[in-house]
Amino acid sequence: MKAFNIFILYRLPIGIVLLLGGLVLGFTVGWWEATIVLVLAVICLVTHFLFGPMRLVQEAVEAGNVEYAMGLMNKVAFPKLLYKPIRSVYYFMQSNLAMYDQDLDKAEATIRQSIKTGSPMKEYEGMQYFQLGTIAYQKNDLKTADQNLKKAVRLGLPDKENTAAALLTLASIAMSRRDFKSAKDFFRRAKAQKPTTAQIVSQIKEMDKYISRMPG
Repeated sequence: MKAFNIFILYRLPIGIVLLLGGLVLGFTVGWWEATIVLVLAVICLVTHFLFGPMRLVQEAVEAGNVEYAMGLMNKVAFPKLLYKPIRSVYYFMQSNLAMYDQDLDKAEATIRQSIKTGSPMKEYEGMQYFQLGTIAYQKNDLKTADQNLKKAVRLGLPDKENTAAALLTLASIAMSRRDFKSAKDFFRRAKAQKPTTAQIVSQIKEMDKYISRMPG
């Protein structure tokens, strides 16, 4: 696995070296002898531009190494050349990293690019709208947040933690509008997910104090 990651990281210079070596071999020895070297060069170059370092970016984010992930993302010089599903993930990760830096405008712009590019799967599309709704909520644009979070829940999210987080935010928005019936319904559905993430469990406990006092 480590060797494959090294290949991903250095396949552009490897591809260039192989291409130059193949051309030299072709002109000096023969093109038949250079065929394998040139094919390997093409594989390296094509996979570099089609797939980029997204595998390494995801691993870095999961490991909590955000700075390294940002550095890898900055190496993608031509994102429009990425294979379409990979390009969608690229913009999604850009949005995540921008949110980490509290750059909400960039986070919104890049998640919209991810949505425009398309989604490789239905649950991932739900995460795109969850992200867009979360950004709107942080910007205090409650109407947009409500619309996108409801769409995210409707499309489906990949796990109970994200589903619970979306429903809790919807409950909070409903509370701010004094729509107590909807707030209770969203809160009940969030609790039914039985999330285990400490932050979400804490939010449920805190919101429970207010929900129990609401009329309706």
